[in-house]
Amino acid sequence: MDLGLQGRRALVTGASRGIGAAVALALAAEGARVLAVARDQARLDTVAAACPAGAGSISARTADLAERTAIEGLAGEAATIDVLVLNSGGPPPGPVSEVTDGTWQAQFESMFLSMVRLTRLALPGMRQRRYGRILAVVSSGVVQPIASLGISNALRLAVVGWAKTLAGEVAADGVTVNCIAPGRIATDRIGELDRAAAARSGVSLEEVERQSRAAIPAGRTGEPAEFAALAAFLASSRASYMTGGVLRVDGGMIRGL
Repeated sequence: MDLGLQGRRALVTGASRGIGAAVALALAAEGARVLAVARDQARLDTVAAACPAGAGSISARTADLAERTAIEGLAGEAATIDVLVLNSGGPPPGPVSEVTDGTWQAQFESMFLSMVRLTRLALPGMRQRRYGRILAVVSSGVVQPIASLGISNALRLAVVGWAKTLAGEVAADGVTVNCIAPGRIATDRIGELDRAAAARSGVSLEEVERQSRAAIPAGRTGEPAEFAALAAFLASSRASYMTGGVLRVDGGMIRGL
């Protein structure tokens, strides 16, 4: 299936590893010209070098999007893009009752306001060209809250509410807005959370991983490329009538309807 992404311009944040890197590569494989943004230049260079030959392209840009000035520095690039993939790092785990005001404020800037600010820069051009795809990477916690990840549960839900509202405002302009909720995808972040869970519970890392797999009907952890395949479809012209949704890539892990 031709997704109609040849020559489209995309900007992917958090693109130096894991889900963000996989999405950048998937879009480039469909012919898009991707600007990969993250804080780690070496990792970004590795992602750019992995761009399939004869496909689109991946260029790297270092920026810490928790800082407003860094987002403003992307204004020129954001004004020209057709696809915006909003992917932020996860917050520290722990009891939500112990989170300080300072941590809440810092994570709100990083996980929520960074997405809002970057979208504001990209939207005018998308609406003028009557084509835009905005994808926000959230978490399975927006459907089924995850213990010890209260910051994520709260702020990812804020993203969902914002995205749903925005979707209704821009749909008539040819711009779609969707959220994608990953379950357990094989990334460094999952490894970090599993090690933290093992330390809290006093069981081995292997046992934590085994218990996690047992809770997934598919019986395994997902691959970043499986998540990225859905992202590429939602970014495409084929998904022009899909907006305002929260789509799951979780192997059946979420039990709710």
